[in-house]
Amino acid sequence: MNTFGRALLATTAVGTATLAYAAGIERRHWTLRRATVPVLAPGSSPLRVLHISDLHMLPGQKSKQRWVAALDELEPDLVVNTGDNLAHMQAVPAVVRALGPLLARPGVFVFGSNDYFAPRPKNPVRYLLPSAKTKRVHGINLPWRDLRAAMVERGWLDLTHVRRTFQVAGQTVFAAGLDDPHLKRDRYEDIAGPADGNAALRLGVTHSPEPRVLDPFAADGYDFVMAGHTHGGQLRVPGYGALVTNCDLDRARARGVSRWGSHMWLNVSAGLGTSPYAPVRFACPPEASLLTLVARPVDAGQGGSGSLRETRFGVGGNVR
Repeated sequence: MNTFGRALLATTAVGTATLAYAAGIERRHWTLRRATVPVLAPGSSPLRVLHISDLHMLPGQKSKQRWVAALDELEPDLVVNTGDNLAHMQAVPAVVRALGPLLARPGVFVFGSNDYFAPRPKNPVRYLLPSAKTKRVHGINLPWRDLRAAMVERGWLDLTHVRRTFQVAGQTVFAAGLDDPHLKRDRYEDIAGPADGNAALRLGVTHSPEPRVLDPFAADGYDFVMAGHTHGGQLRVPGYGALVTNCDLDRARARGVSRWGSHMWLNVSAGLGTSPYAPVRFACPPEASLLTLVARPVDAGQGGSGSLRETRFGVGGNVR
């Protein structure tokens, strides 16, 4: 075999091994991301918030269901679900089974495109093209109303286009949310106006972290916005990061905690699933986030300042 043939064989072998790892191992490598973020009003006690997003659940994904259910052992004060729970017409019982113990805790949610519409086969190369984010291809309708009913009946609050004030661990949380900006279903005007300055936490919730909705959240005085949708890029290049975000958010913010403007913080979850038609992850394991929210410095004033104290990964769960 000549040099070219050996090189081609080696390249093919590396590509095959990488694909096998991305499809067979990493996409089931359930990971807990932890961060401490200074977003609460001065003098507030810490709050532990569990952020779950982009389950893209199929009925047979037992390992994922067990791992998510076990997150209840973290004893979060609040659970935030930022959508894209479903990937199948019959997935609602599987999602409810996964969230089961957590539904007994305070929780809020909004939905994403894959709660409303089933995924459809697409050319995976289009995901990497700038034009891909501008075209919306809708699949068959999914039973999102059944999922909403199950969540609401257990006490979780639907934040879609509403502003809510509620108590968590003895502290006041003011929260508002949007329908999915990825589908252009958002109507920020329905929740516009200054956030409650007396709340310990002013929280915004959206599925897709589009800058056009992050900016008004910041202008209205929210401390923290939580989102999903990006899958962290899903395919990341070590040393470079996410190739795309599938929205107008910059690549550097594709996952994790970052600042947005002068006073607001943003957490983008890389999510726990993928489309069944693109079941791969590379350098971007599926994740949930445990966020310890602490008081911002007294000299920061209303709206906050300070810095992220820590970000680390902990891996757990059944990866079979």
